[in-house]
Amino acid sequence: MRQPPRKPNQRSELAEALSACRGTFIAVGLMSGMSNILQLTGAFFMLEIYDRVLPSRSVPTLVGLVILAAGLFTALGLLDMIRGRILVRIGGKLDEALSARVYETIVRLPLKAGNRGDSLQPLRDLDSVRSFLSGTGPGALFDLPWIPIYLVICFMFHPYIGLAALFGALVLAALTWLTESMTRDKTREATSFATTRNSLAEASRRNAEVLTAMGMTGRIAALWSEANAKYQASQRDTTDVAGGIGSISKVLRMMLQSGVLAVGAYLVIYQMATPGIIIAGSILSARALAPVDLAIANWRGFVGARQGWKRLTDLLTLLPSQLAPMALRPPVKSLAVENVGVVPPGSEKVVIQDVSLSLQAGNGLGVIGPSGSGKSSLARVLVNVWKPVRGRIRLDGAALEQWSQESLGKHVGYLPQDVELLAGTVAQNIGRFSPQLDPNAVIAAANAAGVHELIVGLPEGYETQVGENGSALSAGQAQRVALARALFGDPFLVVLDEPNSNLDAEGDEALSRAILGVRARGGIVVVIAHRPSAIAGVDLLLMMNQGRAQAFGPKDEVLARVLQRDTGQARPLRAVADTGTAKS
Repeated sequence: MRQPPRKPNQRSELAEALSACRGTFIAVGLMSGMSNILQLTGAFFMLEIYDRVLPSRSVPTLVGLVILAAGLFTALGLLDMIRGRILVRIGGKLDEALSARVYETIVRLPLKAGNRGDSLQPLRDLDSVRSFLSGTGPGALFDLPWIPIYLVICFMFHPYIGLAALFGALVLAALTWLTESMTRDKTREATSFATTRNSLAEASRRNAEVLTAMGMTGRIAALWSEANAKYQASQRDTTDVAGGIGSISKVLRMMLQSGVLAVGAYLVIYQMATPGIIIAGSILSARALAPVDLAIANWRGFVGARQGWKRLTDLLTLLPSQLAPMALRPPVKSLAVENVGVVPPGSEKVVIQDVSLSLQAGNGLGVIGPSGSGKSSLARVLVNVWKPVRGRIRLDGAALEQWSQESLGKHVGYLPQDVELLAGTVAQNIGRFSPQLDPNAVIAAANAAGVHELIVGLPEGYETQVGENGSALSAGQAQRVALARALFGDPFLVVLDEPNSNLDAEGDEALSRAILGVRARGGIVVVIAHRPSAIAGVDLLLMMNQGRAQAFGPKDEVLARVLQRDTGQARPLRAVADTGTAKS
């Protein structure tokens, strides 16, 4: 069961997460108001010094003003410190509310859109939003509404001072708009180039052995350097624009402050204002424009957070959270594939067309065919990794859509063509990282896969760290441990995609025993095979070609039909058996 699509006027998940902090934002707004009122302390302190203390030469008045100002400045510092800490915790609250969902989308997105772009971009987007909320940017936004109040006070000092401050505010507002218009596209380009650069770097890391062995490192490095140069150029342009406008803003603010001093002096000369107005007006006009200056300084962070917000909103809308359907009984009877058609994520090419078959408990199905015939695609759709574009796959009559992935996963074992283990111990990998790992179940799975003796022979046995991607194990060892992981918990449906591509004769024998063991306990096994030894333990065979089922039935009958059909061609069966580990 899936969550219904979000309506146009319905809040996004990010907006809902921030809405939960509404009360905290109100508190931050009130503190910002108090902080801005206290910011008047410096201006009025100087006004009183020049207009009261100096003319009267009253030391007690000076001492009283100093004590009062010190208390107000202390309160201002405490408010700013508390506001900053609250904003940091708002960012943390947002991350806490959305990090699990963002991680979920990172896992689900390749299954829906294919492996395109930077897979970790959603995490970076969440980090940019959280960092902006935790920084000084929101404080500037909370201070912006107080600019008119400061300008009104400047006009109260004298209209000329008010006009000078208003002119400065308009100029800085224009610079803010200019910053937005000149950096929006460049920031978007920088993000796109960063995605390309990071994807190429990740692909190089995964294929380091191939690049080194065949002398391709320099050529791929040249491609990465080209992508990196584009990213750096885009970043440089964005920084130049934002930094240049920021410098102009800073200079204008200093000029304005001096200009207000000059206006104040002019007014004092002609006795239209008191001497205190000179300093107080200068301080107040600078304070009036400080939020705009701070907003310009934080503009890159604001733009990055805004773009990250939009990408995250679009992503979470594309992949809505899934509600857990009603729990079904564990499957024990059958697997049915009904006129299934498959299109890989991110592609428009149909790789499987109208495949139908039915398996009962205890059946073992071997799937053979030339490379590119759709065998691995069929394996992915059987375990619900890919979704069929038409047709249904059913366990005990229930379509896979009626299961949540978590509950379905307990009844499915899957050994993919490209074996990858997760960093952790051998026991954790076999036990699928269950938080309450049952040692007996782990050992049972290892025995079922015929790998127990191999594991206890490792330096630390089941506690041996496999390393990232299983790098501490050989390819054959990793494949056998992954087979044990597929058999963990005695799943009803076990799908093995070229499970013996890295196995020796001993491993082949263990694989055949494992297949027969699943069938003997009433499970169903589907084996994608390129080598004949992989199908030794199955009783049914499916021959695929160009995404279609060419033959399906008892193993001996299908093999006889294939041999009969291919009579006269060179090595008809071996063409299927010797294609190595090419992906389907």
